[in-house]
Amino acid sequence: MSVYDLLELWWVVPVGVVLLGYGLSLAGLTRAQRAVWLTARIVEVGLPEHGTSERPGIPVTVAFQDPATGQEFVLPNDGRHGDAVKEAWVGREVDVRYPPGKPHRYRIVLLNPDEKNGRVVPDCTVALLLLGLAIHATVVGGWPWALLGFGSLLTAVAALSPDIRTARTRDALLASAAAVPARVVAVTKDVYTDAEGGEIVNHAPVVTFTTREGVHVTVLSRDGIPKPGLSLGRDLTIHYAPCDLTVHTLDLAADRRANAQAVGTVIILLVIGVAAVVTGALRL
Repeated sequence: MSVYDLLELWWVVPVGVVLLGYGLSLAGLTRAQRAVWLTARIVEVGLPEHGTSERPGIPVTVAFQDPATGQEFVLPNDGRHGDAVKEAWVGREVDVRYPPGKPHRYRIVLLNPDEKNGRVVPDCTVALLLLGLAIHATVVGGWPWALLGFGSLLTAVAALSPDIRTARTRDALLASAAAVPARVVAVTKDVYTDAEGGEIVNHAPVVTFTTREGVHVTVLSRDGIPKPGLSLGRDLTIHYAPCDLTVHTLDLAADRRANAQAVGTVIILLVIGVAAVVTGALRL
């Protein structure tokens, strides 16, 4: 078998990963499915130190009860236990998971609650497989197949994108937003190196405010604050959704424009994808 013949079989490995992943998921044997999942409650909120990295998020202490033993655990989260917390207040509920019998190895899960089904890896592999098939069709069949392949991918990405639903939900929540005073109490700092060796400095202000219901909220926010690196001690006005304190903004008009832009981008991608598929089909 030649090297070219081996390259033709590039799809075998990702297909195997997909089949194995979905098989384990259906059997309930993935790590996520075997883990203990429960809801924890934030019982203490700290402040990131001024000038430190934003990557660990807001330091919090969470409390939960192990269903196997009934024992109550109150454990700190210092950024090494799953997703970083960017909005925190005492009483906020968050999903946590841990291996059976090892609650001290808990992880906060904020960004992908669908991880419970254990299909994150095979789902990502399917996406990569489809991309590989589109590239393969382009190399073998030429540009009409390229239009078909990448047009189909673009159409699928746009059709499955949650951006429109997210934007509309956010607009609806902020339609009844309440405005309260806020203050920048610290500014985090992260330094990155670009491809040319230059430094890129990112600042994220730590903002605190108290809702009209008396809940003290701490958030890490970079949007809507001009010159964030010099914002320490700055007084602001923040708009928050009373029924979901994770939804907030410093500029309602700018937030609505950003949501409209996100919806428009998805629609444009969908139109381009459909047009590419139709053109490619006609050119075959």
